Amino acid sequence: MPLFGRDAELKDLSAYLEGPGERSGVLIEGGPGIGKSALVAESVTTAAIAGVRVLRTAGTEAEQDFAYAGLHRLLYPLRRGLDALPKRQSEALATALGLADGTGEPSAYLVGLAALTLLSDAAAERPLLIVAEDVHWLDRLSAEVLAFLARRVDTEPIVLIATIRDDANSPLSDAELARLPLGPLPDDQAAALLDFAAPDLPAAVRRRLLAEARGNPLALVELPTTAADLDESALTLPLPERLERAFVARTATLPPACRCALLLAALDDSGSIAEILAATSILQQTPADPEILAPATEAQLIDLSPDTLTFRHPLMRSAVAAAATPEQRRGAHLALAEVLTDLPDRSLRHRAAATLGPDEQIAATLENFAERARHREDAITTLERAAALSRSPARRADRLLRAAETAVDAGRRPTAERLVAAARTVALTSGQQAIANWLLSGFDDGVREDPSRIGELADLAASVASDGHVDAAKRILWGAAMRCFWSEPGRDARRTLLAVADELPVPDDDPRLVAVAAYVAPLDRGGPVIAHLRARAAATGHDPEVDRFLGSASLQVGAFDLAAQFSAAAATGLRAVGALGALPRALTVQSWSLTRLGDLAAAAPAAAEAAAFARETGQPFMHGLAIAVQAEIAALRGDYDQSGTLLTEAERIGLASGARPVLATVQLTRGLVALGEGRFDDAFTDLLRIHDPGDPSHSPALRTYFLAELAEAAIRSGNTRHLRDLLDGLEPATRSTSSPALHIGMRYARAVLATDDAEERFADALAAAAPAWPAERGRLHLAYGEWLRRQRRVIESRTHLRTARATFDALGFTAWSARARRELRGAGETSPHRTPDAREMLTPHELSIAQLAATGLTNREIGQQLYLSHRTVSTHLHRIFPKLDISSRTELAHLFPPEATPNK
Repeated sequence: MPLFGRDAELKDLSAYLEGPGERSGVLIEGGPGIGKSALVAESVTTAAIAGVRVLRTAGTEAEQDFAYAGLHRLLYPLRRGLDALPKRQSEALATALGLADGTGEPSAYLVGLAALTLLSDAAAERPLLIVAEDVHWLDRLSAEVLAFLARRVDTEPIVLIATIRDDANSPLSDAELARLPLGPLPDDQAAALLDFAAPDLPAAVRRRLLAEARGNPLALVELPTTAADLDESALTLPLPERLERAFVARTATLPPACRCALLLAALDDSGSIAEILAATSILQQTPADPEILAPATEAQLIDLSPDTLTFRHPLMRSAVAAAATPEQRRGAHLALAEVLTDLPDRSLRHRAAATLGPDEQIAATLENFAERARHREDAITTLERAAALSRSPARRADRLLRAAETAVDAGRRPTAERLVAAARTVALTSGQQAIANWLLSGFDDGVREDPSRIGELADLAASVASDGHVDAAKRILWGAAMRCFWSEPGRDARRTLLAVADELPVPDDDPRLVAVAAYVAPLDRGGPVIAHLRARAAATGHDPEVDRFLGSASLQVGAFDLAAQFSAAAATGLRAVGALGALPRALTVQSWSLTRLGDLAAAAPAAAEAAAFARETGQPFMHGLAIAVQAEIAALRGDYDQSGTLLTEAERIGLASGARPVLATVQLTRGLVALGEGRFDDAFTDLLRIHDPGDPSHSPALRTYFLAELAEAAIRSGNTRHLRDLLDGLEPATRSTSSPALHIGMRYARAVLATDDAEERFADALAAAAPAWPAERGRLHLAYGEWLRRQRRVIESRTHLRTARATFDALGFTAWSARARRELRGAGETSPHRTPDAREMLTPHELSIAQLAATGLTNREIGQQLYLSHRTVSTHLHRIFPKLDISSRTELAHLFPPEATPNK
């Protein structure tokens, strides 16, 4: 049947098939029957003529709760290529698709990377068109993998065409695809289509159908077949329901055995003709052969392949299921359960679907299945069904809350909220109510909560621990500790949390409790925390989650060198297992710490990657913090315009949620910009806000780590008395913690404030400065050189000023380099012009690729680390070489020596 009124849309789709340009594909949006499938069919034909290979999948209501069902259908034709994938990717994808029995649930992002590699390899032989229809009905994990692919195939000979209902949502809705909305056909085209489909309609019926179809192509084709049977009441129904009635009317004339087989097909989750016929034989009590499906094929309700039955439109499937009586549906589910006895998991699902009332035995069986489910998605669905079949309200609430906790672990916020709301419809115990509150606040670390709820979490952790669930208590305490990072609950709440943590029967060096102590009391517990951290520093790389906790703890207590070390190890491990949810947290800690240390070359790509992954995985606060770090890097490099743009975005995120670390980093960066521009009063005001308990940027821990910048602003703006008072207030903290950042800042501030003993203080500060903190050493040399010049000891000042200039040149601290040069000119010495470093010529993304390539990694190995295809890596390298005026990887290795390369 020809397309009517879709010339413009066909032209757009043809353009994508010729080359995707900046987008990797298109998302066709429209209501049921509006013509999405027809456009796709035309595109598939065009692709086939052009020699493009087509891979297809489609979402169905029956399979939307089965993890990776849609991805299995898409990639099954490429299964022979699994063996060529890197081992970890091959295992993850084979496990996800049910082609191998893996241990544990593979990360959706590792599965996505494996799918990207598999498709990229296939596309190298022949361009690919990926078609995904009805993505609103795809299982969540398949949809997430497709969204992951859509963001990364822009440089590949791969195009994705997906369809979605215009009132639905999917991960693909936010996957940077071009949008192609389909509306009703114009009146003239609608009339032409109706005349083509039903040329002999009486004029009155024709007018009525045109009015009722409202330009919907499926309605124009299907409604004429039952126009005589539609009564006036049908005309008040929404169009999808009228179409369902039309399809039901078409089935009414089918033989009973055919109708029985259609119902089984509508309820079956595989479309297997063998399963459908076997179940039909049970219900009809007579052998069924494929011929019984012929009438449905002739009625254009289904299509048959050698092994599979497919409904020609999703509304046909739903119409058949909805038209059956509850008893008919129950019988069909029981028949399918009997056929699937060799597949116990699927059989159990059908037995559960056939159960009309509470059945504790089946509920318990479902609960046991959820325990061993390979994918969390399957466990969520199974636990929810078990809850529905529970006899007692208490068991129903327990199972719903367990399903909600699984949804939290899987990052399914809407699902978790729905399950908790369902649990709250029954009378919850106080413990269940506390668990419900805790679960929902876990998605955003409690940023949007009233800080007073931290006391409730402390009580819950104590209660859970007293029941013997120590691991659960540690998780609750960690969630409460994170709230102490993002917000400020007050000293009483912090003391309560520490008291509960201290009573847990676990060793003092337990990684999670070390991190809890660091977050809750970074100054009061800083001494023992840092001792634990240094004792474990040589044992990184065994468990990325442990490394992540310890990296976060290190940042909190001001041990930025340890924070960079632990978080780098965590990032490497999290990449390997595809934990993209946790990866941006590790990368943000890494980039924040490296920036403070002065290693902008490593910090910039880590911050850019953290921001991108945080946005992709729906973590707005980590996204805001990573952007704030990017703004700080831009300020240190002297790019104040870029820094200002990033600050605006980071502050918007921080203010909307009250995320104090984001706002503290924003204020630090504002102070750096003001210092660089010589606005010292503004710099002091900006930095002082971090120390004001009434200011939203106040952060009890982070405020102690920016003392060098605050001292610089105070000295130059004449606010020395205020600075002295603040330092006196912090002096007791220096006795309770060995925090390197705090002690470095205090030594610097005391040196620049000193009068009679200034030289001694500068000498002591330089002697104590660790080599791993080059930025702080550079500031000390610059300040000491300036002091010596003011003392008219010009010759001596030059040595320190030269060291400062060389340090800042190497670090890329443009504004500080310029200041050192000015001071040297004042000391009678000129400086050579600074040559931009190779790192400054590349974007952060290009810098990541260049640094990894410099270590000798192949394009495929780089792609595995950065979640890109090897072809994309190759494309970037072809852009990088001309920028750096080089032509080989050997030259690249000279530009990026190993000690400056991340992930080593």
